[in-house]
Amino acid sequence: VQLTPRRWLNLQEYQSKKIMADHGVTVQRFFVADSANDALEAAQRLKAKEVVLKAQILAGGRGKGIFNSGLKGGVHLTKDPKTVEQLAKQMIGYNLSTKQTPKDGVTVKKVMVAEALDISRETYFAILMDRACNGPVMVGSPQGGMDIEEVAVTSPELIFKEEIDIFEGIKDRQALQMAKNLGFQGALQQQAADQIKKLYNLFLKIDATQVEVNPFGETPEGQVVCFDAKINFDDNAEFRQKEIFAMDDKSENEPIENEAAKYDLKYIGLDGNIACFVNGAGLAMATCDIISLNGGKPANFLDLGGGVKEAQVYQAFKLLTADPKVEAILVNIFGGIVNCAIIANGITKACQELELKVPLVVRLEGTNVHEAQRILSESGLPITSASDLEDAAKKAVASVAKK
Repeated sequence: VQLTPRRWLNLQEYQSKKIMADHGVTVQRFFVADSANDALEAAQRLKAKEVVLKAQILAGGRGKGIFNSGLKGGVHLTKDPKTVEQLAKQMIGYNLSTKQTPKDGVTVKKVMVAEALDISRETYFAILMDRACNGPVMVGSPQGGMDIEEVAVTSPELIFKEEIDIFEGIKDRQALQMAKNLGFQGALQQQAADQIKKLYNLFLKIDATQVEVNPFGETPEGQVVCFDAKINFDDNAEFRQKEIFAMDDKSENEPIENEAAKYDLKYIGLDGNIACFVNGAGLAMATCDIISLNGGKPANFLDLGGGVKEAQVYQAFKLLTADPKVEAILVNIFGGIVNCAIIANGITKACQELELKVPLVVRLEGTNVHEAQRILSESGLPITSASDLEDAAKKAVASVAKK
């Protein structure tokens, strides 16, 4: 059995809305532009009373963000198409900084030009896979447009749940009852129920694990609209959803993260100087923590996963040693599915071929550990062995302190 780690699929807002529109879900009319001139043409084609211009980056908090062009806000409303062009000039090609971006922000390459609709009432609606129910569950609340976790704490009676039999599918009465619970009345109630059924069909067809619409609102003109949506996908269904996964926007990742993904390695850069080379996300976090507790700073989070091969070990070392801020490497492997001897062979090969110049501390435990220790000890390489995680962290921190 090979366990292959994968990064979560990230889609831009316009991509999620296109998927929804393609499945009959009502969203705002919109166009996507990658130049100021295209943005102007899009605004004119919409022929809307008011237009909303949104910078397309994966981070949240765009509305309160700041561009390095000096423009404040990644979301703007205007009734003048010419203003759209002026705003787009200050967005496209510039970095937008929000609470969720790196300090220098993220470069905006596209903007979404959409019809601005008034919202007379906001509700919350989601469909998600629930282990406790062994299938999909609808969750809704008449209190939309805000943090649903806060609603659950302050007004739990306003959270409505409905389990769906995955074999029978969503029933008309279930969709209608949820629409009632969300507070839709009159003709809007049936309209909302129809949108709920379409969202469920989308949920199944695209192999989603969650479709969250907040707000799921109504307009003064009597239309039910999905104003914003977050979609999570089942990565194991990638083979069935090739078109969707081909949309994966990796441009905002650090280059080293994209390189790591090529070899099925999970990598997250941190600001320290001790590189962590670990199998398993929980153990990787514990390793970062224990380095910090001993006075050091982790340089990264690198998870090898379960079905690791020698080639992956080599590539992982190559990535770590290419990072100029790395002054030591701590290898912490607990061999369950992983064979420690494979790790040891990969380490020795990497050290020899890459001419490792920083201290290397290795802690191995579990499957085939004695053979692994023999491989390392007979390699003739300057590798520091550790008896346990605490010992490994102390030795790694000490090796940096000596320098």
